[in-house]
Amino acid sequence: MTRNVLIAGAGPGVSGSLARLYAAEGGSVGLLGTEEDVLARLRAEVEAAGALAGSTVVDLTDDTATRSAVTRMAEHVGHLDVVHFNPSAYREKDPLSLTPDELLADVHLGVGALLSVLQAARPFMGPGGRVTVTGSMAADSPWAGAASLGVQKAGLQNLVRSIDVTLKDDGIRAVSVTVRGLLKKEGPFAPDNVARALRAAIDQDEADWSSEIPYTG
Repeated sequence: MTRNVLIAGAGPGVSGSLARLYAAEGGSVGLLGTEEDVLARLRAEVEAAGALAGSTVVDLTDDTATRSAVTRMAEHVGHLDVVHFNPSAYREKDPLSLTPDELLADVHLGVGALLSVLQAARPFMGPGGRVTVTGSMAADSPWAGAASLGVQKAGLQNLVRSIDVTLKDDGIRAVSVTVRGLLKKEGPFAPDNVARALRAAIDQDEADWSSEIPYTG
């Protein structure tokens, strides 16, 4: 089955691996990211894998720009089958040095931007549509040295549950894959392996659907 896939927060890591994985199945892959050179390389890799590709440089914390970018991509392909949300902000500050404004800025990117992406994508999604996000063990086992990351991932996991409940009657499901390990270049937590777990999550039986799946490698 070929799918039209939109990846928000596309980069060279897990999201790049996921883009190539979906590309190998055909369909089309839309990429939203912040670095033109990174997007250009990834777009070329997607096209080399046999899929149609499009990319847009956008600041996902800019609600208006993000909604416009999602709408343009969705109108180009006609519909969206999978929306994947990947971004997070890593700020090495503990709770005694992290400011409220910094925390809110990080949560805007790592959690709030999902609302911009989802709400713009929803008119182009139908029964069988899927929303996936890259989760992290930081949601419930945070490192105090980067306190905002744990808040982002906990909030993202919670929001995904609400999204799933809201959309399930329309046949659209949402799932967060919680990566319970540190990403590495090789081994179980290499980006390609994590991407396979994210790809597998959309094939869950709806009767036993879980909106949060741990990936332990």
